[in-house]
Amino acid sequence: MTRSATQTLTHPGHLTEVHEDATPVHAADRPDAAWWRQAVIYQIYPRSWADSDGDGIGDLPGITSRLPHLRALGVDAIWLSPFYTSPQADAGYDVADYRDIDPIFGTLADADAMVARAHELDLKVIVDMVPNHSSDEHVWFQSALAAGPGSAERERYMFREGRGEHGELPPNNWESVFGGAAWTRVTEADGKPGQWYLHIFDTKQPDFNWEHPEVRAEFESILRFWLDRGVDGFRVDVAHGLVKEQGLPDTEEERTTMLGHAEHEHGLEGLPEAAPVDAAAVEAPRIDHTRRSPMWDQDGVHEIYRAWRRILESYGTPDRILCAEAWVEPQERAVAYVRPDEMHQAFNFDFLTASWTAEDLRAVITSSLHAADSVGAPSTWVLSNHDVVRHASRLGFAPGTPRMNGIAATDPQPDRELGLRRARAATSLMLALPGGAYIYQGEELGLPDSTDMPAEFRQDPTFARTHGAETGRDGCRVPIPWSAHGPSLGFGPGDRTWLPQPAVYADYAVDRQEGVPGSTLELYRSLLAARRELSLGTGSLTWVEGYAGDVVALTNGSSRRERVLVVANLGAEPVALPEGAELIVASGPLEDGLVPTDTTVWARWS
Repeated sequence: MTRSATQTLTHPGHLTEVHEDATPVHAADRPDAAWWRQAVIYQIYPRSWADSDGDGIGDLPGITSRLPHLRALGVDAIWLSPFYTSPQADAGYDVADYRDIDPIFGTLADADAMVARAHELDLKVIVDMVPNHSSDEHVWFQSALAAGPGSAERERYMFREGRGEHGELPPNNWESVFGGAAWTRVTEADGKPGQWYLHIFDTKQPDFNWEHPEVRAEFESILRFWLDRGVDGFRVDVAHGLVKEQGLPDTEEERTTMLGHAEHEHGLEGLPEAAPVDAAAVEAPRIDHTRRSPMWDQDGVHEIYRAWRRILESYGTPDRILCAEAWVEPQERAVAYVRPDEMHQAFNFDFLTASWTAEDLRAVITSSLHAADSVGAPSTWVLSNHDVVRHASRLGFAPGTPRMNGIAATDPQPDRELGLRRARAATSLMLALPGGAYIYQGEELGLPDSTDMPAEFRQDPTFARTHGAETGRDGCRVPIPWSAHGPSLGFGPGDRTWLPQPAVYADYAVDRQEGVPGSTLELYRSLLAARRELSLGTGSLTWVEGYAGDVVALTNGSSRRERVLVVANLGAEPVALPEGAELIVASGPLEDGLVPTDTTVWARWS
């Protein structure tokens, strides 16, 4: 369906009992609300966006060359995953130098050119900030290893003595998000086993000690470095993890074993050298990092972000922003990150993880808006990113089927057609909601996860540290198909891609969809154009009553006083629209004027 498509819906059996609830869930924002309160921001994963030099890895010049695609798409800003100097043990989330560009992506001059070109196209630029941990190749960590126990250099990180008679056991029972113990023991200068350092993620990602004033001062300086280069804000990685509970107490989860560390402190045979693990890596249970524990969501993080907010505000207008990646429950604690003097946005992961049922979606939309309104913040909706299975694949399973951390070739496979139909409907619902929204690269093409990737190509440290028990995130990070033909589907000038592209990606290529009515790309363009025209990002939300329980129906009353009806049919039977509803856009074809299953419609409704 093209952006200009409209029609009046007429058919026998109009619903006459449909009506708005008496009490709005959310009031409209001001028409002149700050840009970030309603922005749609597009995530670019630099390794997989566009390759300019043929080495198989995306880079900054490649990004710059493809920015017109995003201007035509209709987004307001871009967010880039890390492009800093890094050994790439975790695809750049292990930073060795926060003030320089990794050579695989280009140079600082390339970054400046990208920011300048984005601004020419009226696109703001958000960059990733990774403050919880650095690379073990960061100069500070290398200095800490050389300086030894008790040194000022080690105080910048979380070094501790081990437990047990000879310090042979980790300081506590914490587990890494990537699997295995969260502690690694170092060999001291005298050749003997020494202290342990904390790494909530990979062994090559040691955690900073955020109680140390030098750490705080360093990151405030890094923020200024990038703000001075013209960036418009920061997405803050693991925003809920910087501060740990005093004393580093054990978690409530029990380890299956704490044995084996004394003999296997320097890695496990058979794993890649870039990601050494302790012997417990394949034995220890995975910890749910969304629950509050000694390593997550400590109150001390909020002081840090208040200081950062003051720095950003010192740069004047337009607002520079902070967006939190904070997997925090319940919502009342999550919205603490977006109080007026802290961050501007926080990803709404409750929405991302909601099941494809009307009951769950209504509940999470209501609770999200109420929670955000309680602190005067916008909700920030998201369905996919570089850490989870793409929603075009995730929704190809029965509702409630957990498929977040990768799909292997030996796993049950999603229904690709069903997943895409639901993904289009889910995005159409999301973009009708008031607040901000994030789109992950390639979802505007309807890309599914790569679910048939051979194990030898996988690079996610989660896959290595769990010996394949966890598939990992490689499937959602595969390079983008720009054209249906060519050895890398237009990703670069050569045939190399750092992860293999499935053959089916040719069907989703940009040049196969551009200008084609009904394509997913044209649907996204239509949705974004209508969202902007109708000011839905600053609108109100009121539930519409009268439909069966398997329909999500609402009105968005924008600041322009134009009411938009949104009907998402998750039921088994087509449903009617009210008399006089005039179609704006639909996620899929209607059936005799009815909204079929797994379809979302926007309509003007007087």
